[in-house]
Amino acid sequence: MSALLQFHKTILSDIHDPTTNDLTIMARGLGLRRILCTLMKIYNSPGTLILLVNASPEEEAEIGEELGIMGCRNPGLRVIDHETPHRDRKALYLAGGLFSITSRILTVDMLQDDLPTASVTGMLVLHAERVTPTALEAFVVRLYREKNTTGFLKAFSDEPEHITVGLQPLKNIMKELQLRTVHLYPRFHESVKESLERRRADVVELSQDLSESMGDIHHALIQCMTATLAELKRSHSTLDLDDLTVENAYFRSFDLIARRQLDPMWHKVGPKTKQLVSDLGILRRLLGYLLSYDVFQFHAYLETLLATNTFTELGVKHNKSAWMISEEAHVIFEVAKRRCYLITSTAKLVGGLPPVAQDNDDEDWDVLDDVTGQQGDKKPKWLPEGIEPVLEELPKWSLLSEILLETEGEIMKMEGPRRPPAAPGTNVVLVMASSTRTCNVLSEFLSSKDDDAPRGQHARVMLMRKLRLYLWWKRKLAERKQDGRAAFAMPDTFGRSGPNQGYERMYGTGEGVSAALERKDKERLERQAKRRRVRGGGPPVAESSRPKQQQPVSVLGTIQSEANDIAAFWAAQSTEDVAAAMALDLEDPALINFDSADLVNEFDAHYGLLAPQQTVIVRPYSDDSDDRMLAEFQPRFIVMYEPNMDFIRRVEVYRSSNPGLSVRVYHMVYANSCEEHKYLAGIRKEKNAFQRLIKEKATMIIPIHDERLDAKSEALIKTISTRIAGGRREAQETTQQIIVDVREFRSSLPSLLHASKILIVPATLTVGDYVLTPDICVERKSLPDLISSFNSGRL
Repeated sequence: MSALLQFHKTILSDIHDPTTNDLTIMARGLGLRRILCTLMKIYNSPGTLILLVNASPEEEAEIGEELGIMGCRNPGLRVIDHETPHRDRKALYLAGGLFSITSRILTVDMLQDDLPTASVTGMLVLHAERVTPTALEAFVVRLYREKNTTGFLKAFSDEPEHITVGLQPLKNIMKELQLRTVHLYPRFHESVKESLERRRADVVELSQDLSESMGDIHHALIQCMTATLAELKRSHSTLDLDDLTVENAYFRSFDLIARRQLDPMWHKVGPKTKQLVSDLGILRRLLGYLLSYDVFQFHAYLETLLATNTFTELGVKHNKSAWMISEEAHVIFEVAKRRCYLITSTAKLVGGLPPVAQDNDDEDWDVLDDVTGQQGDKKPKWLPEGIEPVLEELPKWSLLSEILLETEGEIMKMEGPRRPPAAPGTNVVLVMASSTRTCNVLSEFLSSKDDDAPRGQHARVMLMRKLRLYLWWKRKLAERKQDGRAAFAMPDTFGRSGPNQGYERMYGTGEGVSAALERKDKERLERQAKRRRVRGGGPPVAESSRPKQQQPVSVLGTIQSEANDIAAFWAAQSTEDVAAAMALDLEDPALINFDSADLVNEFDAHYGLLAPQQTVIVRPYSDDSDDRMLAEFQPRFIVMYEPNMDFIRRVEVYRSSNPGLSVRVYHMVYANSCEEHKYLAGIRKEKNAFQRLIKEKATMIIPIHDERLDAKSEALIKTISTRIAGGRREAQETTQQIIVDVREFRSSLPSLLHASKILIVPATLTVGDYVLTPDICVERKSLPDLISSFNSGRL
């Protein structure tokens, strides 16, 4: 655990007092978890009971490990979940300590008095931006304050953008948490700037241009998003849809924004509008995949999208998207295919390959090519005639190779005879990317790249393997289409013993349950095709009688014909040729079998610890756990393959927390791309969010929280039943209560009932969800669940 910076100490001095209740909002990447763990260590003393609420399982594990590093052990942080028995929970509460507990279990234990609420020392609430009037956390705080007015409550959030939606969102959160003090710590806070700008890392900003084909696809995707947004606004001109912009569409939260804007009339929204909202999410993902996927992964994903927007054998439309039939979509599909390969003579595919002569001198010619530096032009026997591989690499791959070559030279200087005296840090090279899939692609590229190849051809071995996998996938698609089975996505690898085993392991063999499910889907589609004609729609017809001109024939027809040609090519070959072409070659280092005994023996012979200067670590961006990762590895060279605002601040904190450590950061970004626009828009959105929060804090009316009034007269009236002599009988003085099934506490209704001053009694019910009287119970069901209950006979 690194030492606390000055602004960390300032924040702790403001919020550590157990007699105060605060809401702390920080910018992401400044070390919120470090402050939280330090605060829990301060409060960890015998006889205290501290509750951590609203933490995810990953956060619970990370916080527990950090507390252990800080010395909070035996018992440290204990997690209470659904696996903890009821009797054990009561014993743990009485013993005291640090507990992380889910909101549902905490609510039930408070209502059943299993948790001594009056003895709770304090409560720490994470992700305060998610607290709403119907959230379980608001219910927990209300129960907590009913019996405990002396315990403290500290709430934390590092997502200020989520606290800018609606009217006075900050005030609403403070009202539900019953807080009156808020602390704001943006990146431009005076104490934060003073601590982080005292020591700066050596940052090398690298702006990489998109390739010509990537630029064409990128421009076409933006045009499709603009047209889809315009169509969505045109369909609902009466709604305020100003927030639905292309800039906001870069972020994952855009789907929530669109749903929130359309929520007042979502029950009236037709399938066209829902399809437009779904299309925006698909286009956003395509923009990200264009910059991170290799050419075959991206092209295969486009083909799966196209397969879902075509007609079935029974003439039923599947998710017809408007952008699919635009001119821009034609550009996207055609250019994506040209990045992979070119079709020089499609007719040759059907004819099959000529007989391959057995040449025993191939190895001699390969050795001669290596000596003379020439590339042999022998075509792989698994590549059909008429396909010319293009194998376009992502521009950042060559740039990453140059960066690693530069870091290797710097490391050699550091470890040379004139090396400086021992300094903190290691010569580990840390490469950070946005997702696990991107990290897998980069790891595969770095492990198989050819350093002697010219720029743009370092990954030819890897891409040839991807082409081989792609051709196998196309053959499988054609076979499944002939059998009437559904398509599947292209896998990342062949598998351990060949492409078939990899396919069967990931997608099943089509037998057993898979066959039953496919048969059930086929029957459902047949019933759908035979349904009665409804007003405004035409009768479903077979695919053979439906005109094909309604779909982008130039794209769909070409792709389908290519799949058929490739399948025909494999069908024309003998079984031995297909097996030899598609099976893994153990002598090929790029396609090595990880189950071979030779590899196991070689691994045992060369097993050992790698030196830091020989280590390149590729990891995806995470949450505050990246702070501990930096503290453990202590890298001197950090490569940010994709821009990330949070990680830049973590590097600033890491550099400032380790005096004397020299850190060089390579910041890579595609120029004039959605990646750059998203990065800049994220910085701008966070800055605007903090400015709005600062303004709201300055003008906010501080909420005053009174104790719940003892409205006995109102409760007395509610207990009088008008069915009994018009209410003239004596009224019962018992409090109105409702027995609620414990599984119903995931919903917001128990919280609303409790807010209406009704006593809630949790219990495990066999029949019904809410017991109102000895004669009346209520079963809460959604419409699909209700229909299925009627069909199955349960109701």
